[in-house]
Amino acid sequence: MPHRALEKTAEDPREENISRILDAAERAFRHFGYGKTTVADIASDLGMSTANIYRFFASKVEIHQAVCSRMLGECKARAHDVRDMPLSAEHRLRLYVKAHHEWTVETMLDEAKVHEMIVVAIERDWDVIEKHIDYIQDIIADIIRDGIEAGEFPQQDPRVASQCFGAATVTLCHPQMVAQCRSKDNRAPVDDLIGFAIGALKTTSFRQDDSI
Repeated sequence: MPHRALEKTAEDPREENISRILDAAERAFRHFGYGKTTVADIASDLGMSTANIYRFFASKVEIHQAVCSRMLGECKARAHDVRDMPLSAEHRLRLYVKAHHEWTVETMLDEAKVHEMIVVAIERDWDVIEKHIDYIQDIIADIIRDGIEAGEFPQQDPRVASQCFGAATVTLCHPQMVAQCRSKDNRAPVDDLIGFAIGALKTTSFRQDDSI
């Protein structure tokens, strides 16, 4: 058997245990809430000792970060799928923001315990959140770049445009803001806000040179 195959076989049991721990942790977080869940709860669900859990994760915080990363992976997958659709850049941006908004409502707000998990990660400024934001901004920048090349948008810095587009639509994607705004009558409707942000991309040419 090739050396790499031997390495993969050796690593598989560890990856399987990590996956089982994260599955159990997510179940516990959804049932008890992040704050009330202990590592002992997770170990009990798996029929493991607490010490065995600590062979794979240094703390409950580390488990929480891994669970959040896996959950946010669902959102990343949606964004990736939208980016690669054979549609106009404008259409893809609309689809992406609406999909992200729906995912936020369905995954985070309709399940209070899940909302708690993500909010804790945001408030503690964990790296997993920043990496997620960077990934999504890169996806949006790719779509905007396509729009520039197709003549849908004027010449502009796709990266800066992505950051501005994200800021303009943040109330549709940030779980805390979505929670605060969804029941307010004086907030812009989803489609109108997306249209406003796309309109800005069509009429604004961001400065390429800060010295201007």
